[in-house]
Order: sequence, then C-alpha cells, then structure tokens
Amino acid sequence: MTQTEFRKGLLDPTMPAPVGLLNPDGTQATKRFDVYRNNVAVSLSDALESAFPIIRRLVGDKFFRAMAGVYLRKHPPTSPLMMFYGDLMPKFLRRFDPAKSLPYLPDMAKLELAMRHAYHAADADPIDAAALGALAPDKLMGAQLTLAPATTVIVSQYPIYSIYRANTVPDAPKAVMQPESLVITRPAFDPIQHRISPASAACITALDKGIPLGVAMSAAGRDFDLGATLGLLLGQGAVTSLN
Repeated sequence: MTQTEFRKGLLDPTMPAPVGLLNPDGTQATKRFDVYRNNVAVSLSDALESAFPIIRRLVGDKFFRAMAGVYLRKHPPTSPLMMFYGDLMPKFLRRFDPAKSLPYLPDMAKLELAMRHAYHAADADPIDAAALGALAPDKLMGAQLTLAPATTVIVSQYPIYSIYRANTVPDAPKAVMQPESLVITRPAFDPIQHRISPASAACITALDKGIPLGVAMSAAGRDFDLGATLGLLLGQGAVTSLN
C-alpha cells in the first residue's frame, strides 16, 4: 500500500479499504477505514462551511453539504493549513451545473476568500497622509503607492457587495441586480468592505501593480475621483509606502 493509494481511497467512498490495511486479527480493516474516511470528509466539509458562510446561507445546508462533498473529492487539500482550504471554489462553482441558477456564486466565493485572506494577511504600517500632501503635483503623479497586503479589489457584474450585506447586516436593503465593485481593507484586526466606483477599482488595481498614480488615473477614466479614492485608502491605512 502506498500513500497515493491510501489518499485515493480516503476520498473515494466507492473504493475498498487499501490492501494491507488490517485489523489486529489480520482481517481487512474495512469498517475502521470507512469510519476514518467519513471523519475526513466531515472535517473538510466543516472547513468549507466555515470558509463560505454566505454561500451556505444562499444555497441552504443540504445543498452546500452535497456540493462540498463533490468539491473535496475533486480538490483535496494541498496544505495542512485548513484556513486556506477552498481557494479553487470560484473556479469550481463556474463549472458546477447544479449552481447555474445562481450565477453570482463564483464571485461571492471570490469575495469570501478575499475576506479570509485579508484577515490572515501580514501586518503593514501605513504612511503618514501628510507625505502625499507634501509632494509637488508632478512628483505626486509619478509616485508609486505600495498597498497593504490585506488590500484587495473585486469587480463583479453582480451585486456581491449588497448580497453580502443583505446576509450579514440586519435590515440591510435587498440587492439590486447590477454590477458592483468593492475594495477590502484591514485598518485594524478585521477586514472591511467598501463599495467603490468602477473607476476607483481600476485605479486601485493599477496602483497595486506598481503603476504610478498619474498613469493609474488615466486608466481609471474621466469619472475617477482622486480625492475620494486616496481619502479612502489613506483613511483605512491601506497605503504603506511611497516611492
């Protein structure tokens, strides 16, 4: 029996116990392996439920458990850190036919993953906002802003920000089916979502790639509000260095 055979049998309920896995009396340890296999599947399903509470709420417990069973067998863990298990859920949901009636689920999975990664992202000290104000206009336009590791932009053709709030905030308004963009920041311990314009999303995305502010503004288009965008980033401690 190899580790590959053991792992394959562990995630496939149709496979018998691996050859060589025996009880103390020398018989095949079928029942003991089945119990262990079930415990592993339950643990992975629980990890997915913890990672995607909004999706579970949207589809219901029964549907989510069945979906998790399919996911964990297609995508077993590649890391012992269960807090990062489920990274392939957006891709999985785009191809999971039973969930096609809720086309925003892949983007919701992306949002929930981003919130989790933001929570565990490395700490970073923000710059003093006065450092930007002290720059001459030409220097400001050529500046590269380094964003905190927890900062993430998500652009969706669905109202994922509103759907998330409708399922987490009491008395939040119902989502209107329209595109939404948001940025996640973590000024203290917990990540926070901010709905932003598509222009701000384009600019922040460009800044995160190391593109100078002036070029990032051009990419954002005419509707871009520099003051509102920089005010949000600085106010949330999302800018960590200025080059």
